[in-house]
Amino acid sequence: MTRTTQSPVAVLGLGAMGSGLARRLLDQGIPVRVWNRTPERAGPLAEAGARIASDPAEAVAGTSAAICVVADGQALGAVLHGPGGVLADGPYPGVLICASTVSPDEVVQIAGDVPSVLDVGMLGNRDHAREGELRFFVGGQEKAFKAARPLLETLGKEVVHLGALGSGMRMKLLLNLLMGIEVQAMAEAGALGAACGLDRQQVLRTIAGSGFASPVMAFKSRRLASDRFDEPDFRLRLMAKDLMLASKQAAAVGLSLPLATAAAETHVRATEQGLGDQDCAAVVRALTPKPGPDT
Repeated sequence: MTRTTQSPVAVLGLGAMGSGLARRLLDQGIPVRVWNRTPERAGPLAEAGARIASDPAEAVAGTSAAICVVADGQALGAVLHGPGGVLADGPYPGVLICASTVSPDEVVQIAGDVPSVLDVGMLGNRDHAREGELRFFVGGQEKAFKAARPLLETLGKEVVHLGALGSGMRMKLLLNLLMGIEVQAMAEAGALGAACGLDRQQVLRTIAGSGFASPVMAFKSRRLASDRFDEPDFRLRLMAKDLMLASKQAAAVGLSLPLATAAAETHVRATEQGLGDQDCAAVVRALTPKPGPDT
């Protein structure tokens, strides 16, 4: 059921998830104002009824909530505090929802003393975003959470308040840590099977259909089987960033996480090989040794 009266909502950052969230809001009859660093990405949303802003400050003017979905902490800081930023001319009166995956400590620092700010870990992909099937794990004050909950329930099928600001990012990093390790483990199993003479497609089908596979492994097995990593669901460089953030969190609390460290190193190496803007399943290409010189 769509809504006919609703305060505008701003979506800042129109990657796969930001665009999906904006589409969902428009489909629900909610007025949407959008901003993206590269304006051409906003074109399809404008055709669907969104209003394009020239900077974040213009996008959030007159809105009840602003959802920031940018790539990293540096981008989030620029959107909030940079020239034309959300907070450049003073406090934002609505609820500020930081859905960018950044360090938990970083989101607290970036937010500063903003009274109504939430950090939201999103679980799902762009299709889930557009269809209202995301899961949200939220950190921040109870008052801000209650104010934002109806909006979040419009955008997702599960909304969980975890506690203080930073909690949402902590949960998101744990989830991405699991996904990074699982997908890399499956990629390694497929590569080893093929190197030992097994049919790689059969190996991947067997893994995906077994009791050992998680839903994300079954989903990513199709990427690995097709060997197509364009039009990414989740970019490899972002997975590398999140694995590094998880490793740093572990170090900060005195934990040794060998699997997380190894996965982070592999994903960073894959990014350095030019695979960063492909889907995270492209980590498989970092496992294949390059042929040496003829001897």
